[in-house]
Amino acid sequence: MPKSAGGLWDSVTAFENLYGAYLAARKGKRYSDEVLEFGFGLEEKLFDLQGQMVNGVWRPGRPREFMVRDPKPRLISAPPFADRVVHHAVVRVIEPVLERRFIFDSYACRKGRGVHTAVDRLQRHLREASCEGGKVWVLKADISKYFASINHGRLMAILGRSISDKKVLWLCRTNLKGYGFDEGVGIPVGALTSQLFANIYLDQLDHWIKDELGIKRYVRYMDDFVIVGHSKADLWALYDAIADFLATKLALRLNRKTTVLPASGGIDFCGYRTWTTHLLPRKRNVKKARATFRELAALYRRGEVSYDQIRPFVASFLGYMKHCSSRRTVEAILEDFVLTPPPVRAPLPEGFQVAA
Repeated sequence: MPKSAGGLWDSVTAFENLYGAYLAARKGKRYSDEVLEFGFGLEEKLFDLQGQMVNGVWRPGRPREFMVRDPKPRLISAPPFADRVVHHAVVRVIEPVLERRFIFDSYACRKGRGVHTAVDRLQRHLREASCEGGKVWVLKADISKYFASINHGRLMAILGRSISDKKVLWLCRTNLKGYGFDEGVGIPVGALTSQLFANIYLDQLDHWIKDELGIKRYVRYMDDFVIVGHSKADLWALYDAIADFLATKLALRLNRKTTVLPASGGIDFCGYRTWTTHLLPRKRNVKKARATFRELAALYRRGEVSYDQIRPFVASFLGYMKHCSSRRTVEAILEDFVLTPPPVRAPLPEGFQVAA
């Protein structure tokens, strides 16, 4: 087990780190109002943040909350920009420390280990199991209301095993207490620190499955995970053991949709349906793309969006589809996606007025 790291506080609060955190926090949002406002008198504001942190008086600001409903309703808490700078400053220093703990088959929010590497790894496990002969089964699971169920006390104990710097732990604890989670349970969806905290929280499950149980074919992406095996009964028994571990050690529950299913039907994981031979796009993602393109075509026809505003949607869709067997699907969707420019009205004759 890696030793706990101390002496991190000076690195977290260093002006150079805060400036780097500012650059990271503004990425992709340079021209938003709050970023532009923070940029005026930047040096003074960074020194002010530094002073608040060093003097132990920093507190999270009030987040902007909104609902998203894709693929399911979730409350997003977007921290103020100044808070996001602090989050980046913390993560830039503690992420390398926590990274040493993660197992190979944990893929969420890690550099070089995203959705596509997780899907590739699952497909490799399926192929290896298939080559061994016999029917292949998969335990497909996720955590019920994961972010809202993370226990602060248990999370801080987990962080304390890797980080011994008390001031850094204070900053993490202060961050957890903000954003309306005063009862010691739940972290906000939408904060950079939440992604890292959520990942290290389930790292306990990863090591139990890999180190204690010796499970070979396991892949986790945040709170979604799969286990590949040959026995349906054994996987259901493993389901019971995992449910007990989560409840006892982490105060979590498995989603009711957690199940054991044959690999021959394809495994829906990380946005793709995976077989040993090929990948297909998730059906609901294709359905959503069709609906989005119909809406964009209607908006373009009415002159409410421009071609430049539409192009990122098309690029994102093609980027998603290029990783799977999707040529016919892409062709069918794009054939229906016809952009008809709004009608051009001829200028009125000089001196002609339209009656009110």
